[in-house]
Amino acid sequence: MPAISNFMTDNHRHCDNMFAIAEQAASQENWEKATIATKEFLDEMEHHFLMEENVLFPSLEEKTGMTMGPTQVMRMEHEQMRNLFEQMRQALSAQSKDEFLGASETLLITMQQHNMKEEGILYPMSDEQFAEKSSDIVEQMKRAS
Repeated sequence: MPAISNFMTDNHRHCDNMFAIAEQAASQENWEKATIATKEFLDEMEHHFLMEENVLFPSLEEKTGMTMGPTQVMRMEHEQMRNLFEQMRQALSAQSKDEFLGASETLLITMQQHNMKEEGILYPMSDEQFAEKSSDIVEQMKRAS
């Protein structure tokens, strides 16, 4: 698999694993573990979004001239997920298992659909557009903050 697709798909799986740990801790009402795991998961998700929003998307938009296409949809979905992140944080503060699991279930579905679009369309498009410099893009993404 080309560099961008490989790197970002691996990062999706890493985030998915972190999410599962947080969700399991909340479902067991282990609030200390749930709080730590959720913070780690949300920090990792925010870093993933920043890699895309600060490096990949602008690079792709500059290269293709498309600013209202797939990257705009992905940004909107990032905002939807950030709203769910906030609901999860509030549920943790309230130690509300039902609220946490409700928000996390919605997040899971949203993430799955979002990741399919990125892995099926956006990342392959990025690999194609940046064939000769995809490792440069990956290095820039690793440094994104």
